[in-house]
Amino acid sequence: MKKQKQTQLNPNWLQLQQKLNDSKASRSFKTLDKVTPESILGKRKERPDEESNDSQINPLTPVNDDSSLTDAVAMDCEMVGVGQGNKSALGRVTLVNKWGNVIYDEFVRPMERVVDFRTKISGIRPRDLRKAKDFWTAQKKVSELINGRILVGHALSNDFKALLLSHPKKDIRDTSEYQPFLRSSSRRALRHLAAEHLGVQIQTGEHCPIEDARAAMLLYQRHKKEWEKSIKDQFRFKQKQRKSKQIKKHKIEEASNENHVEIES
Repeated sequence: MKKQKQTQLNPNWLQLQQKLNDSKASRSFKTLDKVTPESILGKRKERPDEESNDSQINPLTPVNDDSSLTDAVAMDCEMVGVGQGNKSALGRVTLVNKWGNVIYDEFVRPMERVVDFRTKISGIRPRDLRKAKDFWTAQKKVSELINGRILVGHALSNDFKALLLSHPKKDIRDTSEYQPFLRSSSRRALRHLAAEHLGVQIQTGEHCPIEDARAAMLLYQRHKKEWEKSIKDQFRFKQKQRKSKQIKKHKIEEASNENHVEIES
């Protein structure tokens, strides 16, 4: 009899367990129903930010594909090490027009043997110089392209030294020397100027001369009105100084002549 009672109780126990499991499952589903919409909505709220970041246009990207030679061009050079490795030589030279489109970009084979490619900064590798332009060919082309034009760049004195070239001071727009870009009369790196004034990160690894030239050109274009005004003001000030010196010199000569006449008489 006892065995029969036990067998009769087992189905009830199983039904009770089933009910308990069903109630737990229903509670878990309700919880999921409440959580799921919130999590989905949370993701949707993040999407506009993600989309806005992806859709942000890099200001260094040219707005057109016009690669014509313009009245202003920007230049940047990358150097390699020659001699004992501490002497710099031209390894690559790049020119872009006022829209940032490339008008000249060539690897250059130095006249001396390269002992340090400085790849971490220059981005130049041995294979790049195997079929590179010889120095004099590159120098001649650059000279032709910048002749009679406004030349923009950063620390251009280093580029001129590597190219063995010069350029009229009145036609140079150097972002490392422009007064509003200085901090406590000290020069600032191009990457810092690009971050502060353009909102872009450059030179985070190997330097790209195209990117650097574009950054310098955009800095100039955005401050062109004030920059050109300061150049004109400086020119007028120097003209006044010259005139003042000439007048002073003329008066001294006149006084000297008068004294000479009085002595003779």
